[in-house]
Amino acid sequence: MGMPGGTELLIIFGIIVLLFGAKKIPDLAKGLGKGIKNFKSEIKDIDEAEVVATESPKKVESSEEVASTQTSQTTTKV
Repeated sequence: MGMPGGTELLIIFGIIVLLFGAKKIPDLAKGLGKGIKNFKSEIKDIDEAEVVATESPKKVESSEEVASTQTSQTTTKV
């Protein structure tokens, strides 16, 4: 089974028009387009967040570590 041909696509489209009505189809297509757009933007945001999270973070010393390091350096200099 391959892709549906032209006749089959027309039959499918005709059934969709009968089920939803001609006025409802543009609204459905618009909603589907917005949904796809939102999905793609969320995937992009998730990918960007993963890139930021996987980058090697710089080590930030706490003030206690800095104070203890400075104290040990001053005692060794004396």
